Amino acid sequence: MKPTPWENFLGIAARAGKVISGEELVVKSIQKQNAKIVLLSKDASDNTKKKVTDKCHFYKIDLAWVEDRNVLGRAIGKEQRVVVAVNDQGFSKRLKELLDH
Repeated sequence: MKPTPWENFLGIAARAGKVISGEELVVKSIQKQNAKIVLLSKDASDNTKKKVTDKCHFYKIDLAWVEDRNVLGRAIGKEQRVVVAVNDQGFSKRLKELLDH
């Protein structure tokens, strides 16, 4: 299956060192307001969904939903991931544009 443009771009951001993954690291990044956009898998646990969405709303961080953990993990060249954050304004802006299409 061919990766979508946003998946390719997220991979570039990951190789540039601008992406973090894992629930605890992402939540800390949100609280420090380092995260510019958070990508959350639709198949994450209800507890993880609530925690991450609540933090994003409270700290006014953009949140985008992706189909599943396999897509998210594959996009950053790792195993399955349920949540990732992009910590760079430029990468975040372009990623939002790609996700909106």
